[in-house]
Amino acid sequence: MKTMKKTRLVFVGGFLGAGKTTLLWEAARRLMAQGKRVGLITNDQAPDLVDTHLLYGQGLDVEEVAGSCFCCNFQGLVGAADRLRSKLEADILIAEPVGSCTDLSATILQPLKDRFQQEFTLSPLSVLVDPNRLRDILSGRQTAMHTSTAYIFRKQLEEADIIVINKVDLLSEDDRASLNSQVAQRFPNARICRLSSRTGEGLDAWLEAVLSSDAVGLNIANIDYDIYAEGEAVLGWLNSEVELQAVEDYLPCWRSFCQGLMERMKTVFVDQATPIGHIKTLLTAGNEHIVSNLTRLEDNVELRGDITDTPGRAKLVINARVEMEPETLERVVKDSLVQQAGKGIQIEICDLQCLRPGRPNPTHRYKRVVQ
Repeated sequence: MKTMKKTRLVFVGGFLGAGKTTLLWEAARRLMAQGKRVGLITNDQAPDLVDTHLLYGQGLDVEEVAGSCFCCNFQGLVGAADRLRSKLEADILIAEPVGSCTDLSATILQPLKDRFQQEFTLSPLSVLVDPNRLRDILSGRQTAMHTSTAYIFRKQLEEADIIVINKVDLLSEDDRASLNSQVAQRFPNARICRLSSRTGEGLDAWLEAVLSSDAVGLNIANIDYDIYAEGEAVLGWLNSEVELQAVEDYLPCWRSFCQGLMERMKTVFVDQATPIGHIKTLLTAGNEHIVSNLTRLEDNVELRGDITDTPGRAKLVINARVEMEPETLERVVKDSLVQQAGKGIQIEICDLQCLRPGRPNPTHRYKRVVQ
């Protein structure tokens, strides 16, 4: 019987909207260009994750663990990793936990170090952060996020082996230095990397750091699970897949459709002063796609990609994480879809799940660092 080689397993955590998916894609692309066999593992509270559809669309090998976080479905994580190892004879697997999840060191890294030393070589836990959201948290700005959700963000940073400040292409040199100094002072046990997953700046240095170090899971945070549970529960969590069909003789501009849909939802959340975790859509028509993102009410909607032809049919995947009752969030999304479609586009909602995450109940939780 053939024995599989050990596979390096890299976890990239971080709060909603930090840019993890873009980083996963860029990291995988660079590693494959070096001849490495790479697989990706995504994670969400429900299926129909934009990240998974997007990464699949780039031709990558992806496993999705849906229905609960890695911590609460440890065997689902291990099973996904084993399938990718077998399929690809993978050199490296990169896993992206749920954005509202913390306590990864105690519930994921320590059990893997203890129980799966023959199968996996672990890399340091990277926690990716959006610089604007990081500034909000470091300054104690309360309006940006529910206090219990902000608690999760801080705990993610506390347990990180490497804190990765993303989107540095949007920062001045003074801003970079200031954030670096503040993070180093507040979280002295973590190494700090700075990069832009979009431009590639600093990405190779981060890859070198995570692929060459065995300093893994050195920080176990002290987690109050009551606050943690509340921080997740304040978020309405919507995943939906929608078929869009233009009526006869109507030529849709799908980029305008995506922009308008996001702006309609944003207007509602701004009017109600409702903080958001992340709103993300993926519209696919033929072999082309458009991705739209909004991570804070203060930010502009971001769009990437385009549909160069004018096909009459498209598929839309929507993920929304908003501090709102699930029933209200569902109504906002549906109303925005109908209004944006108008009389020119027919809508068929193929799947929609809107929920409030349940209390975290990890499969394992270690109180000590496994050597």
